[in-house]
Amino acid sequence: MHSPDSPEDESMRLRALRALNILDTPAEERFDRLTRIAQRLFNVPISLVSLVDGHRQWFKSKQGLDAQETPRNISFCGHALLGDGIFMIPDATQDERFHDNPLVTGGPEIRFYAGCPLHSLDGSKLGTLCIIDREPRVLSDSDLQLLADLAHLVESELVAVELATLDELTAIANRRGFAMLAQHTLDYCELKSYNATLVFFDLNKFKAINDSYGHAAGDRVLVTFAEMLKSQTRGSDVLARLGGDEFVALLPKTSAEQAKQMITGFRERVTTKNRELNERYGYKISFACGIVEFDPLNHAGIDDLLAESDTLMYTRKRRRHSESLA
Repeated sequence: MHSPDSPEDESMRLRALRALNILDTPAEERFDRLTRIAQRLFNVPISLVSLVDGHRQWFKSKQGLDAQETPRNISFCGHALLGDGIFMIPDATQDERFHDNPLVTGGPEIRFYAGCPLHSLDGSKLGTLCIIDREPRVLSDSDLQLLADLAHLVESELVAVELATLDELTAIANRRGFAMLAQHTLDYCELKSYNATLVFFDLNKFKAINDSYGHAAGDRVLVTFAEMLKSQTRGSDVLARLGGDEFVALLPKTSAEQAKQMITGFRERVTTKNRELNERYGYKISFACGIVEFDPLNHAGIDDLLAESDTLMYTRKRRRHSESLA
């Protein structure tokens, strides 16, 4: 087994890492969402945001692995820091550096590894976004680019903590965060010929709740709606509050018909929740939505999907309003 060497800038690298004050902090959804997406998109059992400290690699986010950290001297990520691009091991059992590594001969029985270095603003390598399989495999050039793109999103969270990509009230993405993550997800779906469907939500009579019950009640409605939406969707779905009472969900590997089934289940969940809200607070939550399936021939990107689903949602909303007045 070959233990990884230390980079030439090791002392500066460690200063940059520790200055983030992120080591040994609790899990955060903004990182966990990216590792869930990596796990699902690459169909691997394990995906990690690994930060390489002096004598350990510590996992800020982990999917499919129980350990919170492992020794640096047996880490694959320690080797990944020594290069500039993605470090890939197609079959660890056939690589002299890793064939007798305890992470290969024992749990988690690594066979395939691919890790993309994560940089700080000064260029120091802090760790990796990595994916791991228990079967040998090789990533295509396009998949390597996708992994690098996801790593850039992790970097944006690591080195620009102040960057506002989350909606503070609901703890889901805001418009800026959604644009970054949704376009990447859409690009991958197009590359792999997967379906993808966008659902645009608008809360009905939200202003009336604010006016009648106060802004605290309005905030409660927004938080409640976001929490129900998260519980109804999958970890790889991209959710956001675009602003005000507008929400959106991008559902990869999902047709429009499947999205409609999801919305049916979601409406049932909202109906159940409304019994509690009406009894406790005197108001209910209702929403209108527009559902559009991605078509690369008609949609240049996420902005086109947003525009079409927004238009569809408001058309249906006006139609229902007109019918209620008839």
